[in-house]
Amino acid sequence: MILPVSLTAAAAAAFINLWLGIRIGQVRTSEKVSIGDGGNEKVIRRMRAQANFVEFTPFVLILIALVELAVGTSTLLWAAMAVYMLARIAHALGMDGMPKGRPIGIMLTLLIMTGLAGYAVYVAHSSDGKIIAPPAEAISVG
Repeated sequence: MILPVSLTAAAAAAFINLWLGIRIGQVRTSEKVSIGDGGNEKVIRRMRAQANFVEFTPFVLILIALVELAVGTSTLLWAAMAVYMLARIAHALGMDGMPKGRPIGIMLTLLIMTGLAGYAVYVAHSSDGKIIAPPAEAISVG
């Protein structure tokens, strides 16, 4: 079974993490900090934006994949994935000073993660130990 939401989410996360890493390199170059953060607030902010992304994203990716595997692909799952990725971009830009980017990014991240976790618990316990078959449109052949 192909998991299109999960695969897209993993690819988006990889690209966002790459973008965050490049941004760190850019500020390191402009601030002349080659190793660590050098006590430089700009470097620290960029490093924390990437570290925060790395702290949350694995859990979200795992939840998306397991929910998609259990119940199939849905518009709601696509929306949760897209909002999460946009939230992480907003958070990173907010760490650079974009007004409201950081709090909006954090709030949406926490809401998406809580919603996915709650839905995962619901799916796990609503089946009474039986496998929930995904909808027919979620099954891909070939």
